[in-house]
Amino acid sequence: MLFQVFSYFRFLWRSGNAHGLHSPFVFDLYAHVINHDGHFAAYDAVENRREELRHDATTIQVLDFGAGSRVGAGRTRRLRDIARTAAKPPALGQLLFRLVNHVQPRTVVELGTSLGLTTAYLALASTRARVLTFEGCPATAAVARQTFEAVGAHNAQIVEGNLDDTLAPTLITLTAPVDFAFFDGNHRYEPTLRYFELLNQHRTEDSVFVLDDIHWSKEMERAWEDIKQHPDVTLTVDLFYIGVVFFRRGQPRQHFTLRFNNALDKLLERTNVLSA
Repeated sequence: MLFQVFSYFRFLWRSGNAHGLHSPFVFDLYAHVINHDGHFAAYDAVENRREELRHDATTIQVLDFGAGSRVGAGRTRRLRDIARTAAKPPALGQLLFRLVNHVQPRTVVELGTSLGLTTAYLALASTRARVLTFEGCPATAAVARQTFEAVGAHNAQIVEGNLDDTLAPTLITLTAPVDFAFFDGNHRYEPTLRYFELLNQHRTEDSVFVLDDIHWSKEMERAWEDIKQHPDVTLTVDLFYIGVVFFRRGQPRQHFTLRFNNALDKLLERTNVLSA
């Protein structure tokens, strides 16, 4: 928690807003997508499902392959606790919705499904897209499928199992490139870079990759800095809570650090300071 708060104030010192943006592409993205304050009907469907889960006392055995867990360790948790503390906050889910709506991808890949709320935002943003989401825990995957049914996200498909075993074989079977990817499957340095390299083999110059929690730990900050320097990456946008990566050819290499709404409030909510 203290590391994240320190990172946030360091981010504030470095970050800016639309004033002074000399890239027309980034200005348009920032003004009309990132900070768009309009309302989409899909928001209501997903948030209604979130409220159901926030009051659901059903317990499940959670199997977590990510950072801070022991592979194979089962933990009994209530759905309402996962929905309140582990699910992505509405502001982030809705930002991802707008990004996907803007890109209009054919294929979306999400690493880390959880209860399926973020996946629902990704799927409803472009109902013609095929959304592949990877989840290691069978119990949470089952709940996520219920989420997809509840909100009508019929274009979302879950691939169950450890990402280390499922990602590469699944990508090989794709008949279309990965146009949009959201990384939320493992908050460690080495797996993050390995998954990035795997997905990098299946994208186009118009693809967009989004990494979650880039300032969550020293490992994630290091991974983010290395991705920024990747030879195929031409432009990045650091919004503190997430990092957005572009591969546009002919684009001068640029890295932007921009403020998105109240990032500190979302950070505190994520770390339970503001959570009920």
